[in-house]
Amino acid sequence: MSHHCHDEHDHSGHNHGEGGHDHSDDITPALQYSLYQHINFDDITTLNEAEAHSGKAIVKKTWVERLEEKPELESDADEQLLMHIPFTGQIKLHSILIRTSNSDSAPQTLKVFINRDDLDFATASDLQPTQEFALSQTSEIQDIGVKRALFGKVQSLTLFVEDNYGEDVSRVSYLGFKGDWMQLGRAPTNILYEAAANPADHAVKGTSVNQMGSRLG
Repeated sequence: MSHHCHDEHDHSGHNHGEGGHDHSDDITPALQYSLYQHINFDDITTLNEAEAHSGKAIVKKTWVERLEEKPELESDADEQLLMHIPFTGQIKLHSILIRTSNSDSAPQTLKVFINRDDLDFATASDLQPTQEFALSQTSEIQDIGVKRALFGKVQSLTLFVEDNYGEDVSRVSYLGFKGDWMQLGRAPTNILYEAAANPADHAVKGTSVNQMGSRLG
């Protein structure tokens, strides 16, 4: 079972952008379930971004850089944003980390879809999302827990900012993800953990599991 610490953001008021190494005590738990190294950054796409690649840039921010104002993702023609974020394997998503602001440019309605690389604004508006969230109007890091039963076999996420708190454009300055990761075609994480103590036993268990999991991709 996950021992996820829900209180790890008590220190979010501190600026870890400078002297981050002095705060390893609160950085470490924040990174415990980080999926940062498993994001396929090259294939991130963002529709309606005012500056090219700014969506990718805010996902590339590390936890230490989460409170830095720039780079920032800003929408262009209106307040809506549509981001597609693929992973290098299959994940079980625990939560989405997002930092916006206490202004009217803060996104309000966030709809999240899994394993869809074919969405545009029209289809994202019409389709039922995997889960929908109401975001707060705050400059603090929001750690948004998902219904894990719905996010157990994720290879990509599509995030649709449908509206904000009233401004013509929406702005997001940090985006991160927490969860468990596994390579496609491999045993689920818990089976790998159970088998890890005995490599020979793992080989026997892995044979049947790999056959079962070969169609995950």
